Parts: sequence; C-alpha cells; structure tokens
Amino acid sequence: DNVDELSRMRADCNSSSINRRALLGRRERGDDDHTLIILLYSLIFFLSVFGNLLIIVVLTVNKRMRTVTNTFLLSLAVSDLMLVVFCMPFTLIPSILKDFIFGAIMCKIVTYLMGISVSISTFSLVAIAIERYSAICNPLKSRVWQTRSHAYRVIAATWLMAIIIMIPYPVVSHLDSFPRPDNTTAHQCRHKWPVAVAKQSWYVLLLLILFAIPGVVMSVAYGLISRELYRGIQFEMGHKKDSTDVKNGLTSTMSCGSDDGDGCYVNVQRPYSLEMSAMSASVKRPRADRPRSNTSEAKLEAKKRVIRMLVVIVVLFFLCWMPLYCINTWRAFDDNSAKKALSGTPIAFIHLLSYTSACVNPIIYCFMNTRFRKALLAMFSCCAGPCRHHRRRHRRGLRDNEEDVTAMGPSMSKFSYTTVSTMGTC
Repeated sequence: DNVDELSRMRADCNSSSINRRALLGRRERGDDDHTLIILLYSLIFFLSVFGNLLIIVVLTVNKRMRTVTNTFLLSLAVSDLMLVVFCMPFTLIPSILKDFIFGAIMCKIVTYLMGISVSISTFSLVAIAIERYSAICNPLKSRVWQTRSHAYRVIAATWLMAIIIMIPYPVVSHLDSFPRPDNTTAHQCRHKWPVAVAKQSWYVLLLLILFAIPGVVMSVAYGLISRELYRGIQFEMGHKKDSTDVKNGLTSTMSCGSDDGDGCYVNVQRPYSLEMSAMSASVKRPRADRPRSNTSEAKLEAKKRVIRMLVVIVVLFFLCWMPLYCINTWRAFDDNSAKKALSGTPIAFIHLLSYTSACVNPIIYCFMNTRFRKALLAMFSCCAGPCRHHRRRHRRGLRDNEEDVTAMGPSMSKFSYTTVSTMGTC
C-alpha cells in the first residue's frame, strides 16, 4: 500500500510538473506573439501616420497639386489617418491587456469613428476609380463636370453618408464587465443587438456596401482603364511601325475603318514628296526625331506601369479587407465557432492586415506618382534653402514625365490626351 501510494504521489508530481511546463510554454509563446504584434502594429502605425501627414501637407501647401483627383486623395489621406489613429491603439491595447480600459463613453466614440473612417476610406477609393475612368475613357465629356467644386460636393456627400450609415454603432456599443481567473474585473467593448437577425443583417449590409460593391466597381473601372491604355499601347506601336516604313520610303495601302481604333493612322505620301518633306523637316528640325522617339517610348512604358499599378490596387484592396469582412460575417452567424477559431493572435493579425491599407494607399496613389514626388522634393528643397536649380529641374522633369500624370489621371484636364482620347469610349 505504501508503495502504491508513493507511486501515485510521484505520478501526480510528474503530471503537475508537465502541466506547469506546458503552461510556461504557452505563456512564453503568448509573450512572443504579443511582442511581434506590438512591433508590427507600431511599424504600420508610424508609417501610416507619416505617409498620410506628408500627403496632407504637400497637397495643402502646393497650389499646383490642387487638382480633382488630388482632392479625392486628400480626403483619402484624412480618412486613413483617422483609421490608424482611432482604430489601431484601441484595437491593440485591449487585445494585449485583455481589458478595455478607456471607459464606456470612449467605447461608443471609438466604434463610431472606426466605422466612419473605414467607410470614408472605401468611398474615396471608389470615387478615385470612377474619376479616373471618366478622365481617361471619356475625356471630353468628363471636362464638363470634373471640377474641384464637383469634387468637394462628392467628398461632402461621402462623409455625410458615412456619418449616417454608422449611426447604429454608438447605439449598440456597450461596455461589459467580466471576472478574470485571478478574481479581478475586466471590461470589454461589445455590440449588443436586440435580435440576432438585426446583427446578421447589419454585417451583411457592411459586406455589400463596404467591400463587395466597391470591389466590383473598382475592378470594372480599372479593368476598362487598363483596356483603354492597352489599346493606346497597340495604337502607338502600330503608329511607330508605320512611321518607320514611311521613313524608309515604303508605300502601303491604308484601309480606313479598320478594327483598331480610328483606322486611318498615317497619311502616306509619294516617294518624291516624302523625300522633299524629309529634307525640309531635317532643315527645320534637325533634332526633333530623337526626342519624339524617346517621348513615345516613355509614354509606352508609363502606360504599362500604370496597368500593372491598377492591377496591384485591386489585388491589395481585396487582400487587405476580404479577411476582416468575411470574419465579421462569420461571427454574425456563428459567434461561438468564430471566437474559438480566431480569438487572440489570429484576429489581431487580421485587423493588422486591414490597417495595412492605410499604409499602402499613400505609396500607391501618391508616392508612385512622378509629379507628387517632384512636388515633395521641391517643398523640402525650398524649406532647406536655395531651390532655384531644383525648380528648373522640376519643370524639366514635369515635361519629360507628362505621360505618368496623364496615364494615372491626377490632372487629366491640363494635358492633351493623345492616344488615349483618340481611342473613343471604353
């Protein structure tokens, strides 16, 4: 009996030591996860704040940058700044402490501002996509209504719509208390819906108006823009080939009304008149051919870059927001299984992925724009001291890089549409 009792005691000691080691292991893994989450959240937070503040300053100070598209970009930067300021700290700190320490009033305010900032950011992305589509695919018609006053009205409407749509959030947000294992009381900011159907309908509505419909609109708009730019690339490549044939003295039969664009691209001349015109052109403009060729090549490369960038915009939108909206819908219909599968670190990383959109939007929409980069450098150089030389380079760079601005659409009304406008509507 003593031997059996001793063996049972040893087994209990071994099991307790194993449980203690497992508990310590889980705590260490939890601490490691918390450290990684804090580092990633801090990195995304500071990059987003710095990038969006920089955009706000540049677009506000530089009068030449106050175009229709940049007006929407300014609204997008403000909404993204609100997103990171009012969402990230109030998501990270309660997740780490397992306690919402900001009080009942802040629970309502924070959830309301979260919804408003996300809505405005999404609506701004849709407005930018529609504006770019109209400017590139319907340039003549868009000049009539694409003004800054119209942009101000659209932005005011998006802000008002976001404020109205998100009114249910402060109504259903409440601060609940729950006991901890160490006999202390913690708090949680939760949404209390009167019936389950209301909760499910709300999250399905958000899935539609903040993700599905904007995603489809952006995909269609940027897809049509990419098709238009691709047509422009084909047109310029065909025009370049025909120009080469004309320079070599080759004659060709032109078929007006072909399937590609306008049909008649080149006025082919007779060899004698071609030779005389070439001689006169060489006398009048001896250096015109090479810059024109370089400009044409630059335009083709710029349009190819813009097509790739538009694809990246759509992919990043779905990548950043799809997990969050899918999970919110899942939780609305089956909260228990969603909490078991996603509580803790997974949900923190999913929220971080959505906040990353506020970090990549400044990079995609502004810092990849040649004109914006030059305005940024000009502002810093002027603040530092002498900037006459840089201004000269700035003007020369704007002339050399008009294709970037034209293709990306920040100021379509100030430049000729060249190939893009000749290809007709999308």
